Amino acid sequence: MDGWAVAGPGPWVLLPGGILAGQDSPRPLGDGEAARIATGARIPQDTTAVIRSEHGHVDDKGQLHPRREVVPGQDIRPRGQECRAGDQLLPPGALVTPAVLGLAAAAGYDALYVAARPRAEVLVLGDELLTEGLPQEGRIRDALGPMLPPWLRALGAEVTAVRRLGDDAEALYEALATSTADLLVTTGGTASGPVDHVHPTLRRIGAELLVDGVAVRPGHPMLLARLPRTAPGPETAETAGRGERHLVGLPGNPLAAVSGLLTLAEPLLRGLAGRPAPESYVAPLRADVHGHPHDTRLVPVTLRGEYAVPLHYNGPAMLRGIAAADGLAVVPAGGARKGQELEILDLPWAEPGGQYGELGGSGPDGGVCFT
Repeated sequence: MDGWAVAGPGPWVLLPGGILAGQDSPRPLGDGEAARIATGARIPQDTTAVIRSEHGHVDDKGQLHPRREVVPGQDIRPRGQECRAGDQLLPPGALVTPAVLGLAAAAGYDALYVAARPRAEVLVLGDELLTEGLPQEGRIRDALGPMLPPWLRALGAEVTAVRRLGDDAEALYEALATSTADLLVTTGGTASGPVDHVHPTLRRIGAELLVDGVAVRPGHPMLLARLPRTAPGPETAETAGRGERHLVGLPGNPLAAVSGLLTLAEPLLRGLAGRPAPESYVAPLRADVHGHPHDTRLVPVTLRGEYAVPLHYNGPAMLRGIAAADGLAVVPAGGARKGQELEILDLPWAEPGGQYGELGGSGPDGGVCFT
């Protein structure tokens, strides 16, 4: 604190000059001596305490007198108060927030070893999709093109491109074969219809299917594939040394796509970034929920106190329910009754503490993580 550094009992003889922040090795104080000192300055050796400016006064003889009792060590910040040499400040996998950058700088670090945010590209498939205006003449608005980039950013990815390919098998092949992104996310085309080109294209480029459909509604046609490490053709500076690439194939129905985002894309991005898995939790239902006869259902819910309240408009093509939701309840086959506890999958912007940063923006300092 701004005031006087004193040694021994008072009153104290005030020495000329003063000690400012940034000065190195001020001379030691002897018993009965005091020196003017500024906040943040290094404490002289043998200092007993610091007296704040408002808690002392200097008489006509240049002696310092306290206005209240002086306690040894008062208003002195000791070395090692926050951490000591060898202490672990944060565990591996911690997100580098602005506060973490400040802590690292205060502890003397000039650089941090980090895992960068995974780079992602979104490939929007489907000739029936409109990019503006009202649905008309058998064509519908593309809901996933606007929704996926901010959602992926909220999950920790750096979205580098959104490409609209329509139902063009060659365009899809070219995109998968030449992309340098860590993650490719496709919309639609994962079933076996006449213009569903995702499976044939994955086989054509030699991809490895890791997940090929799931027993979940909505979202059962979702898929996860490991792509070849390098694209065909000569290696470039951009492709050299590239790690594993993955593709998450989302169903074309919007709520089904959300299911794939939370159950395939989120765990994959978390693993690529080195982030630990959040602890799962359950909440009792406020009302009954219908289930699928054989598969798990994911139903949008809001959290009200300790209860999960099921929302209407939860069909696979609907977004009205999820737009008002805090998460998805995992409903077992056959449904669940009022009061039954179900696991809740949080939406990234609804998680306690905001783990992934603001929706639509990059995470703090790019969302990098310790390795």
